Amino acid sequence: MAKIVGIKFNHSSKVYYFNPGEEDYKKGSGVIVETARGVEYGTVIIEPKELNDSEITSPLKPIMRKATLKDEEKVAECEKKEKNAFSVAQEKIEKHKLDMKLVDIEFAFDGSKAVFYFSAPSRIDFRDLVKDLAFAFHTRIELRQIGARDEVKMLGGLGPCGRECCCAGTISNFKKVTIKMAKVQGLSLNPGKISGLCGRLMCCLEYENPHYSETFSKMPKIGSEVGTPDGKGVVVSNNMLTYLVKVKFEQRDGAVIYKDFPLNSVKVKSRNKAEDIDDNGGAEIKDLED
Repeated sequence: MAKIVGIKFNHSSKVYYFNPGEEDYKKGSGVIVETARGVEYGTVIIEPKELNDSEITSPLKPIMRKATLKDEEKVAECEKKEKNAFSVAQEKIEKHKLDMKLVDIEFAFDGSKAVFYFSAPSRIDFRDLVKDLAFAFHTRIELRQIGARDEVKMLGGLGPCGRECCCAGTISNFKKVTIKMAKVQGLSLNPGKISGLCGRLMCCLEYENPHYSETFSKMPKIGSEVGTPDGKGVVVSNNMLTYLVKVKFEQRDGAVIYKDFPLNSVKVKSRNKAEDIDDNGGAEIKDLED
């Protein structure tokens, strides 16, 4: 077991673990830590607690100290610089006629550099832009090209469900999302229905995939014959949230009746197999994958 404290930094939704030592840190309080990027200011998200060694990456770096009022003022100053720098940087981009979209700016807490995040359809030669930005802000300049998912992660927004985008609020690291996941979940392969604000397959498809994959393998195949309390019928659809199977019965007089049955009341002859589902969705849908 190891004692940890969870720290979150600006411009990131990921929580990093640090060694709190003997100090007591309250949620929401500021701390100063050393990372691979230098000395940074972070906010406590998880108060000191113990975790299994398998849940952390050792060795944990110690927290340098609690943030002081002077540190808080420095953070506020950096945020003010970032807001003012945006319009200046935008003017420089237009001046050099570069096909790029400025997404965010981050001034390092220790004053060592300023990082400009941008998106672009292709590689950009920004050497002259870097010179102009260094002259304007008198600090080391880094330009980082980010993808469509990272752009939405930084800017945030509301997804089709009406909630905050998963990438901006709950997901620390992006995982591969595939068309097969949408098929297993029984979703229509309509780009407008299965893509997020980034124009890529929605992150929630991957997040919910373990439940749907397990449930999918328990449900009967569409078009297969099943036994029900009302006799034999043909499966026309499955509801993987309520575990209901919709069955079609053809009467002798030609009438057709549809009825829902709980999965546990149906005798299944042929179940779904995830390996039978392919990743093929056509060129338009394929473009939604990373």
